[in-house]
Amino acid sequence: MTAARELGPSYSAAEVERSVAARWAATDYGSPDGRETRDAEGRESLPPFTIIMPPPNVTGGLHVGHALFVTLEDLMVRRARMQGRAALWLPGVDHASIAAQYVLDRIVEKEGSSRADLGRERYLERMHRFMDETRDTILAQFQRLGASADWSRTRFTMDDVSSRAVRTAFATLYERGLAYRGEALVNWCPGCKTSVSDLESVATEEQGSIWEIRYPLEGGDATSGVVVATTRPETLLGDTGVAVHPDDPRYTALVGKRVMVPFVNRAVPVVADAFVEMSFGTGAVKVTPAHDPNDREVGLRHNLPAPTILDESARIVADAPAPFAGMDRFKARKAIVAALEELGLLVSVKPHTANPARCQRSNDILEPRLRTQWFIRAKPLAEKALAATRSGATQIVPAHFEKTWEHWLTEIRDWNVSRQLWWGHRIPAWYCADGHITVTDREEGPVGCGTCGAESNTLQQESDIFDTWFSSGLWPFSTLGWPDKTPDLARYYPSQVMETGHDILFFWVARMMMLGIELMGTPPFETIYLHGMVRDLEGQKMSKTKGNVVDPLSVIDEIGADALRFALVSGTAPGADQRLSPEKLENARNFMNKLWNAARYVLGARPAEATGERPTAAEAHAAAGEFGTWMATRLSAATDDVDRALGQYGFSEAAQRVYDAIWAEYCDQAIEIAKVTLADETQPADVRVAVWWTLVDALDDLLRLLHPIAPFITEGIWEALPRRASDPGLLATAAWPARHAALSSAASSIDQWLDLVREVRAARTTAKLPAGAWIPLTVAAPSHLAASGEGLRSAIERLARVRPLAIQAALPIEGDGLLVVAGTLTARLAPPQADAAALDADRARREKDLAAAQAQLAAAEARLADPSFTGKAPAAVVAGAERRVAELRDEIARLERGS
Repeated sequence: MTAARELGPSYSAAEVERSVAARWAATDYGSPDGRETRDAEGRESLPPFTIIMPPPNVTGGLHVGHALFVTLEDLMVRRARMQGRAALWLPGVDHASIAAQYVLDRIVEKEGSSRADLGRERYLERMHRFMDETRDTILAQFQRLGASADWSRTRFTMDDVSSRAVRTAFATLYERGLAYRGEALVNWCPGCKTSVSDLESVATEEQGSIWEIRYPLEGGDATSGVVVATTRPETLLGDTGVAVHPDDPRYTALVGKRVMVPFVNRAVPVVADAFVEMSFGTGAVKVTPAHDPNDREVGLRHNLPAPTILDESARIVADAPAPFAGMDRFKARKAIVAALEELGLLVSVKPHTANPARCQRSNDILEPRLRTQWFIRAKPLAEKALAATRSGATQIVPAHFEKTWEHWLTEIRDWNVSRQLWWGHRIPAWYCADGHITVTDREEGPVGCGTCGAESNTLQQESDIFDTWFSSGLWPFSTLGWPDKTPDLARYYPSQVMETGHDILFFWVARMMMLGIELMGTPPFETIYLHGMVRDLEGQKMSKTKGNVVDPLSVIDEIGADALRFALVSGTAPGADQRLSPEKLENARNFMNKLWNAARYVLGARPAEATGERPTAAEAHAAAGEFGTWMATRLSAATDDVDRALGQYGFSEAAQRVYDAIWAEYCDQAIEIAKVTLADETQPADVRVAVWWTLVDALDDLLRLLHPIAPFITEGIWEALPRRASDPGLLATAAWPARHAALSSAASSIDQWLDLVREVRAARTTAKLPAGAWIPLTVAAPSHLAASGEGLRSAIERLARVRPLAIQAALPIEGDGLLVVAGTLTARLAPPQADAAALDADRARREKDLAAAQAQLAAAEARLADPSFTGKAPAAVVAGAERRVAELRDEIARLERGS
C-alpha cells in the first residue's frame, strides 16, 4: 500500500497545480505507448481513442475559446485513457499565414524595414526565426490548463511532413481534375494585399448612402436615359452595362438600347436580368463585372466585358480618366460624386444602412476583385462528405447542425486556395514560357515542363501560397505521417471525435471531411462535436475592442485551472453558446475548496487501528455493513449516470452529477453519517476501520469520476490517499471506476432516512422556523427501518437539526406540529410556539404533497390497468408497480390523516 501524505490546511490551486504539473512532466503518460500506460490490462483488446487537436494559430495567445475546447477534448481523452484505451490526443499549431505575416510585418516596420526591403527569401528566414520564438508559447499555455496531449508527437503545419502532404494532396487533386487555375472574383484585402476567405472577413453595419445617377442615352442629352441606384459610385468607371428587371414596365422600352457611362465616354447596353430588385432604389442598377459578385454573374450571362478599375491597394488604376487616376477609392468616391453633381447627373443622395465586409486582420473594407487563382472543384468532394453524414458514417452533434451542413455542402462553390502572401506552402505549380502548367509533388520541383519539355531551370514557380485551410484540411491524416503508410496512420485514422466550434463547421470541418474522404477513402472522424461560443454576461461576443474579454490565464492565476475548467464544462451544451459569469467561477472555486476540505477530514479521521494493506472495495463495503452497501449503491449510481452522460456528450450533465455526488451525497451525507461511528470510541475498532476505509474507497472513486474535468486537484488529493499496491503512480492512468457488483436496486434504509431529513428541512423552511433551532421530532418507522434509524440517530439529529429524536412504531392520530411524510416514514415536527402563519404554511405544503401523491397514484393505477403493460412486462416489473401503488395509497392515507 502506498503511504498517504498530509494535505495542506487550505487549498492552494497554484501550489497544487505546480506540483502536479511537475509530476506529469516527469512522465510520458500522455503517450498511448508510454511507460505509464502501455501495461494497462486489456489495452490491446480495446479500440484506440483518437482526437487530433485543432491547431491554434502559432502567433496567438490563450483565449477563452481555447480554454473550452482544450477542456472538452482533454476530458474525453483522460476518460478514454482511464478506460484502458490507447488514447492519442495529437497536438500541433497552425502557421496561420495571413495572421503571422500581419504580425511580422508590424515587427519589421518597427525595426525600420519592410517586407519589400527584405525580399521573399530574407523575409521567410526572418519568419522562421519568429516561429521558433513563438511556436511553443500557445501549447505551453494549453499545458497550464492541464492538457494531457502526447507532446512528443507535436506537429506544425509548416514542418517537413506537412509540406510533403500538401504537395502530394494538391498534385493528386490536380491529376484527378479536381484542381484548376482560372479567373474569378475573390475577396481582396487592400491592406494585406491578398485574397482572403469568408472566415477572415467580418460584416460591419455602417451608415452609408444610395446615390441615384443619370446615365444619358447614347446620342441623347443630359435629361435622357436611365437613373441608376448605387452604393458605390466610385466603381462606375468600370461599368459595362445597366440592368433592369425584365418585368419592370418602367424600362421595357429601354432594354436593348445603350447609355453612356459618365467620364469614361463608354456606351453600355441596358440588359434585362431577373436578379434586379425592382424595389431597390430606382429599379435600375449599374453593372461592374470586375468588382461585384452579382454583377459578375450578370456580366457572364450577357457577355459584358469586365475591366478592372481598382488596383491591389484599392486605388483607381493609372489608365483611368483624370483626375481620378491613382486616387484612393474613398477619395475617388467624393471626387466622382462632386463631378457628377457639377455635370447635373447626380439625381439624389439617400441614407442607406450598409454591411461592408472588413478584413479580420487589417480592418480594411474588402474589395471584390477579379483575379486568376487556383481553385479546388468542391462539388464532387462535397457529395462524398454529404454521403458520409447521411449514411451515419459520421455523426454531427448536435444533430440540428446537419441542416446547416446540408445547405452549405449542397450550395458549395469552388474553393479558392490561392493567397498572395509569402508565408505558407507555396503552390507546387510551374509555368513555362508558353504558359503550360506543370504540377508536381517533388520538393525540388519538376524535371521539366510536362507539356513541351522545357528545361526545369527555365520554369517559373507559382508565387501564390495555399490558403491556410488547405494544409489544415489535411490535419487528421498529415499529422499521422501521410502520405507514408505509417503505423500511426494505420492505428489512429480515422479519429473518434473532431471537437471544434460550430462557427468553423464549413470553413474547416467540411474541408477535412472532403479531403479526408477523397485522399484516404474514409471519413476522418466518427463524430463531429460542435461547441458554442463563450459570451459575456450580457450574451455579447467577447472582443478586445469591447473590453469584455475574460483572460483564462488571469482566471487560472486567481482561482486555478480546475475551477475554470469546471465552470466551462458545467455550462456547456452541444452547439449552444454559454455565459461565463463571476458567480459561475466562484461556485467552481468553492467546489474545489469543499472537495479539498472533505479529503483533509477523511485523511485526518483515520482510526489508529486502520493499518496494513488497503482492502478491496468489496471487502470494505461488506465490513461496513449497511453503510457500506449504501455507499456502494450511491457510487454505482453516480458512475452509471456519468458514464451515460459522457457517452452522449452531455458534459454539463456529467459535471453536475459529479458535483452532486461529491457535495451532497459524500460531503453532506456520507461524511456526516460516518462521523458518528468514527467519533464513537465505544464502537468496535473493526467497525470504525471499515467505515473509514469505505469513506476512502468512495473518495477514490469520486476523484476518478471528477479527474477528467478537474485533473490537478484530483491528482493532488489522490496522491495523498492510501492506495493499493496495484494502483499506478498517477491518477491520470488509473482505471475508470466500475459499477460495484451485486447491489440491490432498491433504496436502502439509509436513503429512506435521508429522504426524511430532506422533507424535515423542507418543512422547516416552509414554516420559516429558525435555521439553528433544535426542534423535537417523532418518527413512526416500520420495524425494518427502526433499527437503522437508531444507528443513524446522531447523524439524523445533526443533519435535520432535530432533538430529541423519538423513533416509535406509530404516531398518535391527533397531535400538534408539522406532519412530514417520506416513503414509509411518517414524522411530526413539534416546533415550539408554532404560530398560525407557520401552521397555515405547513398545511399548504401537505396539501401540495397530497395532490402530488394522488396524481402519481392515478398514473400508477392506470399503468396497471393497461393490458399491454401487464401482459408484456416481466413479472418482477409488474410486481414492482403493484408495490408502488400500495406505497402511494399508504402515503396518501397518512397525509390525509395529518391534514
